[in-house]
Amino acid sequence: MAGRKDGARPAEVTGADSATWAQELLDHLRPTGRDIRRVVAWLADAVHGTACLQDDTGNLLAGTPTPLDEDLVADIVSGRIASAAWDDTGRHLRLVRVEQPRPAVAGVLTVSRETPFDRRASDIVTHTAQVVELLLRAHESTVAGRRLQRATSDLRLAILQLLMVEDTVSARRVAAGLWPGLLDTDTACVYVLESRVEERDRIAEECLDATEEQVLVVRCPAVDAHVIVVAPRDEAAGELRSLIGRRPGTFLGGSAPQSLVRTATAYGQAVSALAVARFRSDKQAVYAERTHPERLMDPVALYGWTAHVLRPLDTLAHHTRAELLATTRLGLEFTAVNAAKVLGVSRNTVRARMERVETLLHADFSDLSARAVVHLALNIQVGLSQETYESGSAQTAHPRLADLLAGTALRIWAHDLLGRLESDARDLRRTLRTWIAAGGNAERAAHLLGVHAQTVREHVRSAEPVLERQLLAAGSDLYEVVLAHLALGDLDQPDLHGANRDHPDSPVHG
Repeated sequence: MAGRKDGARPAEVTGADSATWAQELLDHLRPTGRDIRRVVAWLADAVHGTACLQDDTGNLLAGTPTPLDEDLVADIVSGRIASAAWDDTGRHLRLVRVEQPRPAVAGVLTVSRETPFDRRASDIVTHTAQVVELLLRAHESTVAGRRLQRATSDLRLAILQLLMVEDTVSARRVAAGLWPGLLDTDTACVYVLESRVEERDRIAEECLDATEEQVLVVRCPAVDAHVIVVAPRDEAAGELRSLIGRRPGTFLGGSAPQSLVRTATAYGQAVSALAVARFRSDKQAVYAERTHPERLMDPVALYGWTAHVLRPLDTLAHHTRAELLATTRLGLEFTAVNAAKVLGVSRNTVRARMERVETLLHADFSDLSARAVVHLALNIQVGLSQETYESGSAQTAHPRLADLLAGTALRIWAHDLLGRLESDARDLRRTLRTWIAAGGNAERAAHLLGVHAQTVREHVRSAEPVLERQLLAAGSDLYEVVLAHLALGDLDQPDLHGANRDHPDSPVHG
């Protein structure tokens, strides 16, 4: 039995044969060859025997199990001795202590062969033990790095989810621990980068590097090809555009500056801009500060109408009301499935919350007109101060939707927007109007029009670049087009009664 002191210089290796096996061993340290099991298998072959590696609890990590004396193994693991030689009938063993990363104590590398160990075999065992130690440390560092990376990524997603439900106080509190000052801003822009799914992780890392981690970078939980960036500073836009320019097949959509509480709105704008970016040669677009229909309505009447429409929710507890509003806003902007992924809840939870709002407002969310009108009210509500909201709610004469849509400016805007479609001989406007009336269902619209469902989809898709709005995916773009149809009387206005008296949450009116 012999010991080896830690830090002792390994035996000098000389000769052509030594150079050959040493080079083979070093090859296992290359990035493409760092596999402990392959190293142990190579060791067994190099010494013409068997080899195994076990941890401090006796679990086999690599190689072929070898019967060992438990007391001898315990002495090596505890550090009382660093190595041992054991000769048995027809079997010669070498046991070497292998340091392991914490919390493990040490492992034991055991080599067995039928002939006694010569200088060459002993050197191979000694040097292999050192390589195994290096690989164990490297593996632990890699695993720890991945754990940290995963935890950090989950934390960024949690911050985004808090912003999406307008909980900016909690979002700032969570961000302050790792990224001080990240959300110390009143406004921010949201960007969405789209690439091939297999490149998304690299894109996310490049976003972090390009912005020096001064922005919130999140791998989108809803769309595997998307990376979401919440950027408090304008200069991040140039860095992201530069990144897109270097990567073929990657697109960038950005929002207009929004308050942090309107992160969900900014996200919808970025997705809308991304749809435009796919048609552009530079592969990027920022949400245009175009004229939105709500800006053409009488603000006092709009606030009063909003307060009246959402009044049935006012009797709910504050946190319940906020939860329902935020969930419904996202559910109308995206699909229930994607909204669930963004919020970190189940799709059944999203649907249940939306159904509760649907019942309280006496609205049918299968009707695109109803969705567009409720979406309008929710977007107006999020931008109102409590004082403005309460004053609007207190009005005795509540404006009707018909009054809001009857303004001259709004009708001119609607006529100009939908008029873009009239130059197409396929009558895209008729197809689009029928498709909206059919709830966005291509099959039902096709039946009404007497054409194939694929023709309906192609017409709607063709209308997108003309209107510069994304239509096939539900969201702000589609709802603006619906409001344009409502303003011109091309669609029937939805009948929102404001409350369902039979619902247990509904307020009772005298």
